[in-house]
Amino acid sequence: MTTQELTLEPLTAEAFTPFGDLIHSHERDYFLINDGQCRRYHRLAKVETGTDGGAILSLFRPRPISLPHTLVLMERHPLGSQAFVPLAGQPYIVVVAPPGPPPAVADLHAFLITDGTGVNYHAGTWHHPLLALSPGGDFLVVDREGPGHNCEEHLLEGIRLPVAPV
Repeated sequence: MTTQELTLEPLTAEAFTPFGDLIHSHERDYFLINDGQCRRYHRLAKVETGTDGGAILSLFRPRPISLPHTLVLMERHPLGSQAFVPLAGQPYIVVVAPPGPPPAVADLHAFLITDGTGVNYHAGTWHHPLLALSPGGDFLVVDREGPGHNCEEHLLEGIRLPVAPV
Protein backbone atom coordinates (compact mmCIF):
# COMPACT_ATOMS: atom_id res chain seq x y z
CA MET A 1 0.00 0.00 0.00
CA THR A 2 1.34 3.43 -0.89
CA THR A 3 0.63 6.46 1.23
CA GLN A 4 -0.87 9.49 -0.46
CA GLU A 5 -0.58 12.95 1.02
CA LEU A 6 -3.38 15.51 0.85
CA THR A 7 -2.59 19.13 0.08
CA LEU A 8 -4.04 21.73 2.42
CA GLU A 9 -6.13 24.13 0.35
CA PRO A 10 -6.83 27.80 1.09
CA LEU A 11 -10.16 28.14 2.87
CA THR A 12 -12.61 30.31 0.94
CA ALA A 13 -16.39 30.32 0.88
CA GLU A 14 -16.29 29.43 -2.82
CA ALA A 15 -13.99 26.42 -2.28
CA PHE A 16 -16.08 25.16 0.65
CA THR A 17 -19.56 25.69 -0.87
CA PRO A 18 -19.91 22.13 -2.28
CA PHE A 19 -19.50 20.77 1.27
CA GLY A 20 -21.28 23.33 3.45
CA ASP A 21 -21.17 26.82 4.91
CA LEU A 22 -18.45 28.84 6.64
CA ILE A 23 -19.57 30.32 9.95
CA HIS A 24 -17.85 33.66 10.62
CA SER A 25 -18.52 37.40 10.59
CA HIS A 26 -15.70 38.46 8.24
CA GLU A 27 -17.16 40.80 5.60
CA ARG A 28 -20.70 39.59 6.36
CA ASP A 29 -23.77 41.79 6.50
CA TYR A 30 -25.36 42.46 9.88
CA PHE A 31 -28.10 44.48 11.46
CA LEU A 32 -28.34 46.05 14.89
CA ILE A 33 -30.58 44.60 17.60
CA ASN A 34 -31.12 45.21 21.31
CA ASP A 35 -31.49 48.96 21.04
CA GLY A 36 -28.41 49.14 18.80
CA GLN A 37 -26.15 47.41 21.32
CA CYS A 38 -25.52 44.19 19.39
CA ARG A 39 -24.64 43.26 15.81
CA ARG A 40 -26.58 40.26 14.50
CA TYR A 41 -24.91 38.31 11.69
CA HIS A 42 -28.06 36.56 10.62
CA ARG A 43 -28.43 33.07 9.13
CA LEU A 44 -24.76 32.22 8.63
CA ALA A 45 -25.73 28.58 8.07
CA LYS A 46 -28.90 26.56 7.73
CA VAL A 47 -29.49 23.68 10.16
CA GLU A 48 -30.88 20.68 8.26
CA THR A 49 -32.86 18.23 10.38
CA GLY A 50 -35.05 16.39 7.88
CA THR A 51 -38.80 16.08 8.37
CA ASP A 52 -38.80 14.23 11.71
CA GLY A 53 -35.69 15.49 13.52
CA GLY A 54 -34.75 18.46 15.65
CA ALA A 55 -31.63 20.58 16.15
CA ILE A 56 -29.45 20.02 19.22
CA LEU A 57 -26.37 21.81 20.61
CA SER A 58 -23.42 19.86 22.05
CA LEU A 59 -19.86 20.60 23.17
CA PHE A 60 -16.99 18.52 21.75
CA ARG A 61 -13.57 18.56 23.43
CA PRO A 62 -11.22 16.82 20.97
CA ARG A 63 -7.80 15.40 21.66
CA PRO A 64 -5.37 17.31 19.41
CA ILE A 65 -3.46 15.59 16.63
CA SER A 66 0.16 16.07 15.54
CA LEU A 67 1.19 16.54 11.93
CA PRO A 68 1.88 14.62 9.82
CA HIS A 69 -1.26 12.63 10.63
CA THR A 70 -2.73 9.51 9.04
CA LEU A 71 -6.43 9.80 8.29
CA VAL A 72 -8.57 6.99 9.65
CA LEU A 73 -12.12 7.36 8.39
CA MET A 74 -14.71 9.56 6.81
CA GLU A 75 -18.27 9.85 8.04
CA ARG A 76 -21.45 11.49 6.85
CA HIS A 77 -24.84 12.33 8.28
CA PRO A 78 -27.46 11.73 5.57
CA LEU A 79 -30.43 13.06 7.57
CA GLY A 80 -29.07 16.41 8.72
CA SER A 81 -26.31 18.99 8.69
CA GLN A 82 -23.55 19.18 11.30
CA ALA A 83 -21.81 22.40 12.36
CA PHE A 84 -18.55 22.85 14.30
CA VAL A 85 -17.67 26.25 15.80
CA PRO A 86 -14.38 26.60 17.74
CA LEU A 87 -15.12 28.48 20.96
CA ALA A 88 -11.53 29.60 21.57
CA GLY A 89 -10.55 30.26 17.96
CA GLN A 90 -8.17 27.28 17.99
CA PRO A 91 -6.71 25.96 14.73
CA TYR A 92 -8.11 22.79 13.17
CA ILE A 93 -8.26 20.94 9.87
CA VAL A 94 -11.34 19.78 8.00
CA VAL A 95 -11.19 17.02 5.42
CA VAL A 96 -14.30 16.80 3.26
CA ALA A 97 -15.69 15.06 0.18
CA PRO A 98 -18.95 15.57 -1.74
CA PRO A 99 -22.12 13.62 -0.93
CA GLY A 100 -22.53 10.35 -2.79
CA PRO A 101 -20.73 7.02 -2.65
CA PRO A 102 -17.80 6.58 -0.23
CA PRO A 103 -15.05 8.96 -1.37
CA ALA A 104 -11.90 8.07 -3.26
CA VAL A 105 -8.64 9.90 -2.51
CA ALA A 106 -9.23 12.21 -5.48
CA ASP A 107 -12.53 13.35 -3.88
CA LEU A 108 -10.92 14.53 -0.62
CA HIS A 109 -10.27 18.20 0.15
CA ALA A 110 -8.37 19.38 3.25
CA PHE A 111 -8.62 22.90 4.69
CA LEU A 112 -6.57 24.46 7.50
CA ILE A 113 -8.65 26.85 9.65
CA THR A 114 -6.74 29.24 11.92
CA ASP A 115 -9.03 32.26 12.31
CA GLY A 116 -11.92 30.95 14.44
CA THR A 117 -14.17 30.23 11.44
CA GLY A 118 -16.71 27.47 11.98
CA VAL A 119 -18.02 25.02 9.39
CA ASN A 120 -21.47 23.61 8.70
CA TYR A 121 -21.42 20.39 6.69
CA HIS A 122 -24.47 19.93 4.46
CA ALA A 123 -26.47 16.74 4.97
CA GLY A 124 -24.68 13.84 3.30
CA THR A 125 -21.28 15.56 3.02
CA TRP A 126 -18.42 13.19 3.85
CA HIS A 127 -16.05 14.57 6.50
CA HIS A 128 -13.30 13.32 8.75
CA PRO A 129 -13.95 13.47 12.50
CA LEU A 130 -12.68 16.61 14.21
CA LEU A 131 -8.94 17.28 13.69
CA ALA A 132 -7.94 19.83 16.36
CA LEU A 133 -4.34 21.06 16.29
CA SER A 134 -4.05 22.45 19.82
CA PRO A 135 -5.25 21.35 23.25
CA GLY A 136 -7.91 22.93 25.40
CA GLY A 137 -10.42 24.12 22.86
CA ASP A 138 -14.08 23.21 22.93
CA PHE A 139 -16.25 23.19 19.82
CA LEU A 140 -19.93 24.06 19.81
CA VAL A 141 -21.62 21.44 17.63
CA VAL A 142 -25.08 21.84 16.11
CA ASP A 143 -26.59 18.75 14.58
CA ARG A 144 -29.68 16.61 14.22
CA GLU A 145 -31.35 14.39 16.79
CA GLY A 146 -34.23 12.13 15.83
CA PRO A 147 -35.25 8.78 14.41
CA GLY A 148 -33.31 7.05 11.66
CA HIS A 149 -29.68 6.09 11.17
CA ASN A 150 -27.78 9.35 10.75
CA CYS A 151 -24.11 8.33 10.78
CA GLU A 152 -22.37 6.32 8.08
CA GLU A 153 -18.62 5.60 8.19
CA HIS A 154 -16.03 4.72 5.55
CA LEU A 155 -12.54 3.52 6.53
CA LEU A 156 -9.51 5.11 4.84
CA GLU A 157 -6.10 3.61 4.12
CA GLY A 158 -2.81 5.20 3.19
CA ILE A 159 -3.81 8.88 3.30
CA ARG A 160 -2.06 11.42 5.46
CA LEU A 161 -1.98 15.10 6.18
CA PRO A 162 1.42 16.79 5.74
CA VAL A 163 3.31 18.88 8.26
CA ALA A 164 1.76 22.35 7.97
CA PRO A 165 2.42 25.68 9.63
CA VAL A 166 -0.05 26.57 12.35
